[in-house]
Amino acid sequence: MAIIGVLALQGSFNEHIAALRRLGVKGVEIRKPEQLQNVTSLIIPGGESTTMAKLAEYHNMFPALREFVEKGKPVWGTCAGLIFLADKAIGQKTGGQQLVGGLDCTIHRNFFGSQIQSFEAEVLAPELASKEGGPETFRGVFIRAPAILEVGPEVQVLADYPVPANSLSSFDSSVEDQKGNVEEQSKVIVAVRQGSILGTAFHPELTADTRWHSYFIKMANENGDEASSSLVPVEVDISYNKKQLSDLPVFQ
Repeated sequence: MAIIGVLALQGSFNEHIAALRRLGVKGVEIRKPEQLQNVTSLIIPGGESTTMAKLAEYHNMFPALREFVEKGKPVWGTCAGLIFLADKAIGQKTGGQQLVGGLDCTIHRNFFGSQIQSFEAEVLAPELASKEGGPETFRGVFIRAPAILEVGPEVQVLADYPVPANSLSSFDSSVEDQKGNVEEQSKVIVAVRQGSILGTAFHPELTADTRWHSYFIKMANENGDEASSSLVPVEVDISYNKKQLSDLPVFQ
């Protein structure tokens, strides 16, 4: 059985492991730097990013995480994990937090507001649908979520989300039209890929839709093909499945 590491310092690591299990892939908890040597791909889950950063610093995880990313090993960050992977983060608490980096983007840490402003929404993701099947939208669960404001030239945008343009005007002058008037709506980026790095501002692990996990498994498989056998067991069907799960706190 294939093995994917899941950083288990804080946050929704159990939910990621359960989603991987449904796809026939074993997820193992990673809490110490040396444990990263036993896996070839890694998920950094959602949670409270400042707390996760303090725990990662306490366990001396940052050097090992940065080395993991720099070596081109597949890494997926969801919500707080996305913040970890960004090269630049704004909207941080006083004193900021350490970042792993590697993803050429600028992220706003709490763009969508506080915990009580968390929400669910249908988000268009044609690239996901083309690779994994199913509808072109997925149910995005945004919990005190970040948003990506800018990306570098090598970053592929996989999904974005409409927001009022005035919520972006203080960050990006591009939301103004040629007449100098602010448009009524703009968009922020909520899912990206840059080589072997995947980042999502939402929580796929809290839904019944396992396509994002399948997408990442295939990324890890592409990387593993260069040095080892396939990550995905031949007889495991990782196609889209909308059935209710009994072992996950799913949102409908």
